Amino acid sequence: MKIKTLTINAIVAALYVVVTLVVAPFGFTNIQFRLSEMFNHLIVFDKKYFFGIVIGVLIANFFSPLGWYDLVFGVGQSAISLLIVILLNKYVKNVKVRMVLTTLVFSATMFIIAWELALVASLPFFYTWLTLAISEFIVLAVGAPIMYYINKRIDFKKIIN
Repeated sequence: MKIKTLTINAIVAALYVVVTLVVAPFGFTNIQFRLSEMFNHLIVFDKKYFFGIVIGVLIANFFSPLGWYDLVFGVGQSAISLLIVILLNKYVKNVKVRMVLTTLVFSATMFIIAWELALVASLPFFYTWLTLAISEFIVLAVGAPIMYYINKRIDFKKIIN
């Protein structure tokens, strides 16, 4: 990995952590408005953002009240979702459609976090999955146009390459 790519991923990870911790009370419950999840849209522009996002989730989840469970389930959910999106991106070239797919994939895979909360906090699985999916959908749906317009100004693909 080039130094530039490594540095950009370190910045993405740091931003993910900072934004997560700023809204921490709303980022670790069964209704997660984790604003940092909008950084998942970076994968739309280049798969090289994978490590920055995953490391950001890992570090942020060290501060989770759920302990090691969130390290396993949270990081796992992010990595699986990002890999699915990377695979889909091979077949979809339109950036806006990619952002919609990213939003849908991350919302659907929140079942992994619902499973975690069912195990750790004895929350009802399907209701928790519903609330998590809705909150993830809202954050990513609001974050998509923000990331799209930021990309128009700074070109995420060009920055990482």
